[in-house]
Amino acid sequence: MLQRRDYSLTGFDAKRAVHNGLAQANWYTCPLNRQELKVLVRRRNGPAIRDTLIWLSAMCVCGALVVHFWGRWMALPFFAAYGMLYGSASDSRWHECVHGTAFKTDWMNDAVYLIACVMILREPTVWRWSHARHHTDTLIVGRDPEIAYPRPTNVAGLFLDFFAIRATAATLHKLALHASGRLTVDEQTFIPETEHRHVYLAARVGLCLLAALIVVCIAAGSLLPAMLVGLPTLYGAGLDFFFSTTQHAGLAEDVLDHRLNSRTVYMNPVFRFLYWNMNYHVEHHLFPMVPFHALPRLHAAAKDFLPPPYPSCWAAYREIIPALARQRTDPTWFVVRPLPHSADSEPKRPAAVALTSGA
Repeated sequence: MLQRRDYSLTGFDAKRAVHNGLAQANWYTCPLNRQELKVLVRRRNGPAIRDTLIWLSAMCVCGALVVHFWGRWMALPFFAAYGMLYGSASDSRWHECVHGTAFKTDWMNDAVYLIACVMILREPTVWRWSHARHHTDTLIVGRDPEIAYPRPTNVAGLFLDFFAIRATAATLHKLALHASGRLTVDEQTFIPETEHRHVYLAARVGLCLLAALIVVCIAAGSLLPAMLVGLPTLYGAGLDFFFSTTQHAGLAEDVLDHRLNSRTVYMNPVFRFLYWNMNYHVEHHLFPMVPFHALPRLHAAAKDFLPPPYPSCWAAYREIIPALARQRTDPTWFVVRPLPHSADSEPKRPAAVALTSGA
């Protein structure tokens, strides 16, 4: 019989995480030079403005070509490019702006964050607090609301995730719930009460926008408006799935060392632009306030304290696919990342505390 863990935030594993000292614990930190780190965390507007203008301009060009070739086979490659820019590249923009590090100017971070939230159908207040918890308790079962690959592996779920079907269905359900003035039990554990009204308001606005999109499609007598706004969240999600799977899939749960539960993967310049350097994922979790444009420099500064990076996406997936396959039948198994031999490289591990289901 498969050993199944409780990934909810209010169940047995949530209690066990607290009892075992895994909740809001102290994590391993690379012993970097303080002055060097001070330079690395410095925010700038220039790189993010440049990349955002390129991203939005490319999306507008592809969208215009989609409209021009609508109804013809020639539209397909432009749909693919538009969907990738809309449904995948927007996720990395969302991610960097939720940290408030992409731009130096706060309102720019907020503006791009809200735009990206609309594009990939994410509720801004919910995800701001969800992601804060993800960084506080990364891959701690019962604490992290963003564990994308619970064990045992759900193969059918992975197929649905390639098209963001499960996430979109969950969001639509939660929009209706939040619009009615309610939160899920899990959400109540990480969203402060003072933020609840913002959740409810955003959900009502979101439902109004979806209703307006349906009205526009009916008035136009065409699905084209939804193919440009809304549906790219689904048909354009594949590249984001390809990127994000490299972050944590198959790695250790319940460890207080991001070097053991995250991956850094070398990617080509195009992928790095679309992913906004999130391929340096170990470094990002170790120092989440370092902006995306400084992550390659952070990688160079910290590499002596980190496991060897994966030389390519192919190399990462040669590990990930067998790992997920094995976890389908053996949920206790995980990939063990090699740590460098250094006095400063030992991961922090809490003392285990016994906890029975009757506790």
